[in-house]
Amino acid sequence: MTTAYDAALRPSGLRVTQFAILRLLERLGPSPVTRLATEAALERTTMGRNLDPLERRGLVQIAAGAEDARERVVTLTETGREAIAAALPFWRDAQARINAQVEPGAVAALTDALISAA
Repeated sequence: MTTAYDAALRPSGLRVTQFAILRLLERLGPSPVTRLATEAALERTTMGRNLDPLERRGLVQIAAGAEDARERVVTLTETGREAIAAALPFWRDAQARINAQVEPGAVAALTDALISAA
């Protein structure tokens, strides 16, 4: 399934995992890397590796926490919001194609799993 989403999102320049992380940040607002990892059911180090290319592209900003300088807080940038907006039509198209091929309950469960497992 991730291959299908990756293919659908290719014109946006995002992979499904990157898209899911951006959407998670959009929902949560600025968040410590540890919280993002927990919300996405990933190891903290894995989340860090997933954030690196997003930061290089200017889609997220990672800075020291205000209360604890050792904490890394991730913020979605305006460029990141624009990337989400650009990718949404491709995501929705992929959702529609998958919905037409898979039992509706399974699609909802898969979507939730993909978004939370980013």
